[in-house]
Amino acid sequence: GTFILAFGWFGFNAGSTLAGSDLQIGVIATNTMLASAAGAVAAMAYVWIRYGKPDPSMLANGMLAGLVAITAPCAFVTAPAAVLIGAIAGVLVVVSVYFFERTAKIDDPVGAISVHGVNGLWGVNALGLFANGSYGAGFNGVDGNVTGFFSGDPGQLVAEFIGGLTNLVAVGGLAGYDRDRA
Repeated sequence: GTFILAFGWFGFNAGSTLAGSDLQIGVIATNTMLASAAGAVAAMAYVWIRYGKPDPSMLANGMLAGLVAITAPCAFVTAPAAVLIGAIAGVLVVVSVYFFERTAKIDDPVGAISVHGVNGLWGVNALGLFANGSYGAGFNGVDGNVTGFFSGDPGQLVAEFIGGLTNLVAVGGLAGYDRDRA
């Protein structure tokens, strides 16, 4: 299932982010592949070092976490940043899965909260950190290219943080709402 999702992610990121005639599509596909590979390797290495043996399910979740995390910034970051984003996602998914299972006692057998929720939030914030300013003029009414914190625009990181926090509050509130108790 992981490889089917990974294959489909190339259509999702590269195919739906831009027009096929835009040469940035190659950057998007490359960044997607790099982040997914880095997520898989980082998750496997972290589990191996921390627990003494590799775990194929965490390797798979690391790959998916890298894919989720790179989705927002895929067109706006360099290849080394994509590797870093994916590697952080790979470690983050392992730590997050164990937190939700062992500490929060939430039954999430496939790690969906960690893969999609935690690493989705990491991915939008990674855009605010690593966008290199080489692309995106006119997107979302932005004058000039999309530039992140490390390229001199802390405003993009603030915008991404506000968006992520708003999502957490709205979705968290709706998920916790019990209409029978209201």
